[in-house]
Amino acid sequence: MADTYTVERSATIAAPPQRVYEQVADFHNWTNWSPWEDLDPDLQRSYSGTEAGTGAVYEWTGNRRAGAGRMEITRAEAPADVEISLDFVKPFKSHSDTSFAIRPDGEGSRVTWSMTGKQTFMLRMYSLVRSMDALVGPDFEKGLGRLKAHTERGS
Repeated sequence: MADTYTVERSATIAAPPQRVYEQVADFHNWTNWSPWEDLDPDLQRSYSGTEAGTGAVYEWTGNRRAGAGRMEITRAEAPADVEISLDFVKPFKSHSDTSFAIRPDGEGSRVTWSMTGKQTFMLRMYSLVRSMDALVGPDFEKGLGRLKAHTERGS
């Protein structure tokens, strides 16, 4: 079994890269499209650091399904790249590096969302039943679908 895992999904969005970037590089906008926003109607969110881009921080605490954790944008280069350090506290501790690559594609954008992390003991045990790709991949697909719908509306 590999020491690390990578999950990656892509979608084409009929919107310019800058519009997509603005949704991704500002955690306040994630409520518009994140696949995890509907896991807990009472999710508690806090924002700190910069308003958007490098240094922006988003922390959440929720029910068992939403868990608790922290994201920080470690690099943001408009309108092409956003890198995020993701730390889960609950249901178990883990760290992942997440990135969004936003590239021009015809009149729109091609967005690639990826996440890489170490296979901790808990993740190794869990992956005997279900891989990280099978666990997180459908969430990425849902999120990219929501990002596409929201961004194409121009909201």
